[in-house]
Amino acid sequence: MTTPRLFQSLTIRGVVMPNRIVLAPMCQYSAKDGFANDWHLVHLGRFAMGGFGCVMAEATAVEPEGRITHGDLGLWNDAQIAPLKQTSDFIRNRGVVPAIQIAHAGRKASMQRPWNGNGPLNESDLARGDQPWEIKAPSAIAVDAGYILPEELSKAEIEQLVIRFGEATARADAAGFDLVETHGAHGYLIASFLSPITNQRHDSYGGDRAGRMRFALEVARSMREKLPSHKALFFRVSSVDGAENGWSMADTVVLAAELRSIGVDVIDCSSGGLTGSSTTQNTKRGLGYQAPFAKETREVAGIPTMAVGLILDGPQAEKLLEEGSADLIAIGREALKNPHWGHDAAYSLGFDHDFGLWPEQSGWWLDKRAKAMNR
Repeated sequence: MTTPRLFQSLTIRGVVMPNRIVLAPMCQYSAKDGFANDWHLVHLGRFAMGGFGCVMAEATAVEPEGRITHGDLGLWNDAQIAPLKQTSDFIRNRGVVPAIQIAHAGRKASMQRPWNGNGPLNESDLARGDQPWEIKAPSAIAVDAGYILPEELSKAEIEQLVIRFGEATARADAAGFDLVETHGAHGYLIASFLSPITNQRHDSYGGDRAGRMRFALEVARSMREKLPSHKALFFRVSSVDGAENGWSMADTVVLAAELRSIGVDVIDCSSGGLTGSSTTQNTKRGLGYQAPFAKETREVAGIPTMAVGLILDGPQAEKLLEEGSADLIAIGREALKNPHWGHDAAYSLGFDHDFGLWPEQSGWWLDKRAKAMNR
């Protein structure tokens, strides 16, 4: 049979994706002082065995103050490289592309872990040892009532953050990741520079769209410079804020074209999350609800895109690729429900009835069982 588009390889620079399925970065809030541990190895490793072509580690902070919670991963010092390399080595040894997202939480830093409330730190968190820290943002605008009021970043501090994104990228390279994504979405630091709702500066980093894009472009350029030319750079954007007078699709396609010109390879098209703790707040949800953002960005800005958001199975993903909505499909929460999403997608598309794509340690069992059941 003809190989489904979902299972056709894709080469980006020197990175060869064995298929078009990417594990979306999903915070686990389980690190200590930014260090990865066995949880991250097993969490990400199961997807490397589950049929994904690329497995992306969660938002990883460029400085301690850039963490969303005390449990976030970090790459602000060299000691954090080795634990992450153990994970990237395992992913690569499964024939899968290891990836990582580099981030700074900005005004959404110093929050509770989601299962503790997903809001501002309170007395219960302090009793657990989670102490708040001072946070910074483009403008002194809090996430919501009761949240920490951020201090407005100075130009010197902005310039230092650009450097730190580059330094974290160099550490990601040393940790063995072949693909790095800039987190420019969901109301975190870069996204809050982009949106006129959260960026009310009057200097060269604010004002019109060009000013508000400046930090994002400087960060992407710094990361591209620190990443070897054969490795891939993605950029995740909230395609729309979902709020009146906020960031729009017209803005996204302009940003995407600028990012393409400085060496970004793929735009990861998400949305929302500017206000409140939810990453997709203020957006209407339905099956594949963000795919139109990826399609428009791809067509107008002339850059490959990745679609994400309520993509539940192989046939749905295949249809999005056939329609030209995106070049890659990112699977997040559905992968948490089914870590073998990739293998199940292949089976549902009639591409792997003998379980040959599965790890041999389990594929032979499944094939034997299937033949016995058929008899």
